[in-house]
Amino acid sequence: MELDAVIDAYCERLDPSFWAEPLNAVTNSAFLLAAVFMAIRLRDARLPLAWGLVGLLAAIGIGSFLFHTFATGWAALSDVIPIALFILVYLFALNRDVWRWPFWAALLGTIAFLPYAALVTPLFNALPFFEVSAIYWSVPLALLIYAALLRSRTPEIAQGMVIGAGILMLSLTARSLDMPLCAALPVGTHFLWHLLNALMLAWMIEIYRRHMLAAQATEG
Repeated sequence: MELDAVIDAYCERLDPSFWAEPLNAVTNSAFLLAAVFMAIRLRDARLPLAWGLVGLLAAIGIGSFLFHTFATGWAALSDVIPIALFILVYLFALNRDVWRWPFWAALLGTIAFLPYAALVTPLFNALPFFEVSAIYWSVPLALLIYAALLRSRTPEIAQGMVIGAGILMLSLTARSLDMPLCAALPVGTHFLWHLLNALMLAWMIEIYRRHMLAAQATEG
């Protein structure tokens, strides 16, 4: 990837100017609002990983804003890196605090997501419609797998993960329809990816927060 190369990948962008994607750019404020909301929800909570996830949620909004304004290779990296980190930190939190695995096992379980995604992504890439967002479809699938495995151990968090996976699948559908619907909807549908993703990521932090506070109350 050339870091200064201009990327034109979304329906709303018609030229390389900074404000060529106003709706896609402005809707990234949803991530920042979601981060503020979850920071309020976490007030006084001693949950370092949850606070880290809130920080990454805000970073996703900033990175995505940069991508939809500068639209360059380096801006694309500022968009995708916080998303990848959020996924990995969240999986580590699940492995350590929900499954109660020791640190080394939680870390290995988190790293295992990388070969899993490398295996699953080409399968989605081979399917019509799914190929547009193939790399992301591995995430709702992973959430549903975790939910199935956790349904007996922690039914509340398993149910929450199913809801999160459902929101993410709606979000991915909006992302995938951006270019196919461009002729009929000139602003595209990518902005819905931002709004739904902000909701989904805040929800995922919330179900982790609830689980951890309930566990602390039981142990206390």
